[in-house]
Amino acid sequence: MDVQESAQIIASGLAPDVRGRFPASLRYLWTTEVHAYAFSIAANALLSFFPFSLLLVTICDRVLRWNGAFQVVEQLLRANLPTGADFVIRNLNAVMRARGNVQAISVLLLFVTSSGVFLPLEVALNRVWGIRQNRSYAGNLAVSVMLAIGSGLMALSSVGLEAALEVLVPAVSTWPALDAVLSRAMLETVSIPLMVGVFFAVYYALPNGKVPVARVLPAAVSAALLAEAARAIFTWILPVLHFPEVYGPFAISATLLIWSFFGSLILLWNAAFFAFGFELDGVRRNTRPFAGGRVLRLEL
Repeated sequence: MDVQESAQIIASGLAPDVRGRFPASLRYLWTTEVHAYAFSIAANALLSFFPFSLLLVTICDRVLRWNGAFQVVEQLLRANLPTGADFVIRNLNAVMRARGNVQAISVLLLFVTSSGVFLPLEVALNRVWGIRQNRSYAGNLAVSVMLAIGSGLMALSSVGLEAALEVLVPAVSTWPALDAVLSRAMLETVSIPLMVGVFFAVYYALPNGKVPVARVLPAAVSAALLAEAARAIFTWILPVLHFPEVYGPFAISATLLIWSFFGSLILLWNAAFFAFGFELDGVRRNTRPFAGGRVLRLEL
């Protein structure tokens, strides 16, 4: 496949028959099973968030002894969490000081909870792409561990790049206000590609079958941009929701859980939108959409 043909396929994946795929993907989004998948993904994502963050800050501070990278992790948390960033960072520092080096229990918890995230996500993505056979639990666990390690390496690389870029800020500007703007711009420059990379890895590696890169890549870019926009909107309307009055001491946990739920819906909707009309290789065209593996047209 040459470059021109690949570009045409990607373009066709971005906007073919929007009148068909958009309402079909919205109907898919409003099915009960999608919400069940999203809640399961969100709950396990919340469980895996703290061990993952703890592992990242411990590697930066205790293994690499790189204070710049440690500060970048804190900046990423403040920039991407809709609420409770200071609370999370304070507890990360307290646990890290209490435990010292990387603890095996943190790694074990991360692998177990990541399987809880990727297990329902694999089932959902298999259904979106028309793949009838799910992996075994052991197979899903192996893929989950690889995705968790890959996501961690991508996050660590992004943190290192941002820490290196932060060194250049004082050399570029001597104005504190401009320094803050440049730091924020560099942070977004790193965090958005990181989200694209994680979404791409999930979309491509998690389904139990070969899915086309030409569909997965625009889905990953779209999911990252939509997630960033949704986070900004959610953060903006959060004071109106009065979660502390409703959930009391559990307000931060409830906020992060609800935000994770919306993020899961975004991830699933993008997969459904870009999988619309795709035919699995080697599948007879006279088969029914779900029973025969013909993706998807989202005929519910």
